[in-house]
Amino acid sequence: MSQVAEEIKPAEVKTEKPSNTKGRARAFGIFFVILLLLATGGLLYWLHARQFEETDDAEVEAHLNPVTSRIDGTIIRVYVDNNQTVKAGEPLVDLDPRDLQVALDQAQAQLSQAHSMIAEQVPNIAITQVQSSTSISTSQADVDTAKAAEAVAAQDQATAAARLAEAKANLSKAQQDLDRYKILIAKEEIPQQEFDQTAATVKAQAAAVDADDAALEAAARTVDQRKSETAAAVSRLAQARRNAPGELAIRRAFVSAEMASEQNAKAQLEQAQLKLSYTHIPAPVSGIVMKRSAEVGAHISAGQQLMTIAQVDDVWVTANFKETQLESIRPNQTVSIHVDALKKDFEGYVEDIGASTGAISSVLPPENATGNYVKVVQRIPVRIRFKKDQQGLEMLRPGMSVVPEVRVRN
Repeated sequence: MSQVAEEIKPAEVKTEKPSNTKGRARAFGIFFVILLLLATGGLLYWLHARQFEETDDAEVEAHLNPVTSRIDGTIIRVYVDNNQTVKAGEPLVDLDPRDLQVALDQAQAQLSQAHSMIAEQVPNIAITQVQSSTSISTSQADVDTAKAAEAVAAQDQATAAARLAEAKANLSKAQQDLDRYKILIAKEEIPQQEFDQTAATVKAQAAAVDADDAALEAAARTVDQRKSETAAAVSRLAQARRNAPGELAIRRAFVSAEMASEQNAKAQLEQAQLKLSYTHIPAPVSGIVMKRSAEVGAHISAGQQLMTIAQVDDVWVTANFKETQLESIRPNQTVSIHVDALKKDFEGYVEDIGASTGAISSVLPPENATGNYVKVVQRIPVRIRFKKDQQGLEMLRPGMSVVPEVRVRN
């Protein structure tokens, strides 16, 4: 029995050794195959990954348009509620218009009054022109009459002067005759009657000289009077000519002032109409209502925000890539955008790259000049646009998290 057992044991040992060697070889083979697959997979992933840049620091954004009141007022009607879709121009809020309607009526009355004042003042311009023209014509006629009278007076003065000269000549001749007759009467060569007649003639000629001299003085005074009248007429003519443009300018100034008042009244009327129109607040854009604070009966102030409208028909992605990822990112590169909420991928393209890092554009940017500088990889926002006419775009909402993948190499 012992011999049989001994014979069996060596046989069993010989059969086990080849089995263990084959198992180890198979295990090593599987390990190398797995290692090869991992290396191949890693190489393929690296070749694929180097063609793309992606980040999970990204979200959907849209224009959030605040709806505010342009005037003070009391809300009498609200047409929309949160999460309601509206189109541009649809009514949102109405304010009480009664006070502004009264102001509009007052502005219309002031404009009517301004029209009446203009209608009253405009004819005065033509009237003033006629009056000025008549005054100038009358003054010119007075000047002509005064000059004619002055010429007549001057002629009368010349006639009086000629008569005086003639009378003086006659008196001189009569005086000479009287002087000769005195000698003759002393010699009794002429009768006394003839001497007396000659003496009377001298007296008559002397009286004529006095009369002509007085007439000449009167004619001179008349000439002076006519000259004064002519000067006065000329002065009145000059004054009429000077005053005519001024009076016309005054009338036109009155009309201009009334026209200015009319323009002011028109502006006030337009302002009143605008304010009245502001009592009806329509949707400035199409979108979805959010953050509604408007309530019926509330008194609001100009500029107070009543709600916000999100323009969900114009959305984009803001992706904050690390600055080390931007080496190959360029505008118009294609992007695959995975939206977490929808578990759906969309196609897009890079629109532009931000002007600065997020840290620089923050409210309190870092100040590295203090000496406490620690280098941190910064992120720069990149705007990505969705391509149009894709299914599901209407389901996108601002704030949704996305993972954009930018193809940087083909």
